[in-house]
Amino acid sequence: MKFLLVLGVVLVAFWIWRNNRLNERPGAPPARAPGKPVAMVACDHCGTHLPEVEVIKGQQGVYCCQEHRRQNEGPSP
Repeated sequence: MKFLLVLGVVLVAFWIWRNNRLNERPGAPPARAPGKPVAMVACDHCGTHLPEVEVIKGQQGVYCCQEHRRQNEGPSP
């Protein structure tokens, strides 16, 4: 009877240890809290939406890359 009790305790301890290890994998990115919402804007050339902090501002609008700014506004001076 003692053997079954010890075996049960060992199995429960192993199960708890294994679940904790799976949740803390070193290669997995840490869970992070959701950030604040950011304003999204559309590229004036292709319409792709991207965060306002990542846009390339031109004289005639905002763009997702230098190539689209160049195509809409011509070469930069």
